[in-house]
Amino acid sequence: MQFSIPTYHEPDFSVQALILAPNARLERVERDGVAPRGYHSTSMFPEYFKIDDTWRLAPESRMDSSVVLRPNGVLDVVENRNLRAGDLVVLGRTEDGSDGIFVHTNGFVDPSEATSQDKFAFRQGRSRETAFARDYDRLFELLRYEREHGKVVWVMGPAFAFDHDARFAMQRMVEEGYVDGVMAGNALATHDLEGAMLHTALGQDIYTQESKPNGHYNHLDVINEVRRSGSIPQFIEDHNVTDGIMYSLVKKQVPFVLTGSIRDDGPLPEVVGDSYAGQGAMRDMVRDATTVICLATMLHTIATGNMTPSFRVLADGTIRPVYFYAVDADEFVVNKLLDRGSLSATTVVTNVQDFITIVARGLGVW
Repeated sequence: MQFSIPTYHEPDFSVQALILAPNARLERVERDGVAPRGYHSTSMFPEYFKIDDTWRLAPESRMDSSVVLRPNGVLDVVENRNLRAGDLVVLGRTEDGSDGIFVHTNGFVDPSEATSQDKFAFRQGRSRETAFARDYDRLFELLRYEREHGKVVWVMGPAFAFDHDARFAMQRMVEEGYVDGVMAGNALATHDLEGAMLHTALGQDIYTQESKPNGHYNHLDVINEVRRSGSIPQFIEDHNVTDGIMYSLVKKQVPFVLTGSIRDDGPLPEVVGDSYAGQGAMRDMVRDATTVICLATMLHTIATGNMTPSFRVLADGTIRPVYFYAVDADEFVVNKLLDRGSLSATTVVTNVQDFITIVARGLGVW
């Protein structure tokens, strides 16, 4: 089946309520990092603001941020901590146009099929008993389309590095062009490089799961050697690494963002230790993403979900959905993200080792 992007339908601004709606109220920031009282907090949906009697779309959005009207007329979505004194911020707590703010939740639904369902009523429980065959088939179609037309960002937990087949499957996905960016933590990169150098992860063989003598030193030794080399690419060269996820990312020049945690060993040189700097780097990577796939990492998944809009405005002005996948063996993790909208979120309850091998084989890269 040929994949096609759903058509975006703008709100009907000819309805009387939106014609008569007031302009959005604006107030200047008095102090860096402090929003005016009554600020409007954004969602992942397309949001329109009435400025000088014209409804205008904020082209980029994310959850829980403020909207700043720039001097050049751009509506800029900004985290409150990044507001600066003098910024002109939109005020208002309603979303139906009565404050000059309209949140459009059904943009990718044919108007003839739209219902009056509440915007956050998309939640639907999914469990291990759910049938996911159709979801896989749709994902295959989507990834084939995105390889030519979009940007696919993968958000990965360390589980891949603990399994020989999953690690190889992800390597092949990178090499075949299905990965445009990776966001992960210190552990994914560390144990993947441990697998490349010593064929272990946390001291266990990644195929047989046999524990090796003194294996608990392995990942620490790898971190030490990467730090000795000064960077992951230099380590790969110094130690003649020829396989793995990090190897393929470096080989194909695919960007990656590694963000740290309080429990990290080392960490590797590329790991961003400042949590806000890490959040900024992650947001920069997802800023132009059109599909995001989160795999077995609860905190990264929730963080990425909060910073990823459900839509993207392309260079030619076309508005398309951003597809968001959450894959985890824990039902709680995936169901936390099911209020993002029916088109932009798909969840799969399974272990990610099985998931990625199914995807790699379904795409014919393995």
